[in-house]
Amino acid sequence: MAKSKAVIGYTTFMDEKTAKKFHDRITARLVELDSADDLGAAGQATVTLDQQSVGRLSRMDALQNQAMAKASHARRMVERSQLVAALRRIEEGEFGYCEDCGDDIALPRLELDPAAAKCIDCARG
Repeated sequence: MAKSKAVIGYTTFMDEKTAKKFHDRITARLVELDSADDLGAAGQATVTLDQQSVGRLSRMDALQNQAMAKASHARRMVERSQLVAALRRIEEGEFGYCEDCGDDIALPRLELDPAAAKCIDCARG
């Protein structure tokens, strides 16, 4: 089966200027993730279970908020590792090429998700 990029006609056009644009965008997103981690650090702190300081429902709310903060942190860590891998691909000249088949990843796909490492066909399986 022919690759859809031949039908759609997209290519990555990964010249130096385009690679720099993606590098800057990825770097800015990493800074945002760091800021979000700083803000979320307090939410991940151990919840005090002192009966005198807070009621049972307040402790339950605090435990739920802590769990949500930890889950958000885990999602940021996954995104961070994907973005760092994308930066590595930029430095190695591999950015914009599918890690499975080696074909170009469509530019609109990279615009939507600069960490995309697979073309749409390979991502679909």
